[in-house]
Amino acid sequence: MSTTGHISKMVSTLNADSSVSYQLPLDDTLIPLNEFIGKSITMTHTGNIHCLNCGKKTKKSYSQGHCFVCTRKLASCDMCIMKPETCHYEHGTCRQPEWADDFCMTDHYVYLSNTSALKVGITRHTQLPTRWIDQGATQGLPIFKVKTRLISGLVETALAEFIGDKTNWRTMLKGKNTDLDLKAEAARLMPLIEEQLGNIEMMYGLDAIEELEEEIVTINYPVTEHPTKIVSHNFDKEPVVTGVLKGIKGQYLFLDTGVINMRKFSSYEITFTA
Repeated sequence: MSTTGHISKMVSTLNADSSVSYQLPLDDTLIPLNEFIGKSITMTHTGNIHCLNCGKKTKKSYSQGHCFVCTRKLASCDMCIMKPETCHYEHGTCRQPEWADDFCMTDHYVYLSNTSALKVGITRHTQLPTRWIDQGATQGLPIFKVKTRLISGLVETALAEFIGDKTNWRTMLKGKNTDLDLKAEAARLMPLIEEQLGNIEMMYGLDAIEELEEEIVTINYPVTEHPTKIVSHNFDKEPVVTGVLKGIKGQYLFLDTGVINMRKFSSYEITFTA
């Protein structure tokens, strides 16, 4: 088979048996990647990159698939998306208030996950377990539900004083993390941020933060062989990436020739051949 189109973030589904199924969007075509594990695939960059928002051709991709102009005007490309505790919506300076009404001024989860190690993270209430899968987490546990993205950032910042909020992607790809008791970790952390939570509720209301009692979610990725040495493919340096597909984790494809972060190359036009 051979399909040409622009890359979008891989679509993932967590199945009832905790396994993950992946599809690679190339324009309107969804390629069922799990079917190609153990087989040789080739991805050839045509040299074209078109902005995810305006569609214009760009020499370089910014903010995972945008041209430079769009990164300067879209709220989804603003720095507060990476650092939600710096949200400036209430100051009237949001780039796109209508967009923020739907994506930021809505319920968010604060969660613990097991990626390369124990970490804290946040996501919109509609994005679990997708967010965990995108980060390559093998376990996830939502611990708070909060009213806005800003509040989720404030809670995350409080927890980040005691645990990490970043994923060591190299360790994550090697698949060496062992299971953690995320409920026990949550119980350990709660008293440490009690004062910060109280301050947030004083500022944003007693209903700003809801403590959750959820079950730990386990995630198993379609991987037959983890890389022992990380060698990364890059379409900017090598337009043809080829090899036997050994597995998929997070937004990475594991080939016997190296790994590639497909999300990094959003809006790149490629031809996928298998």
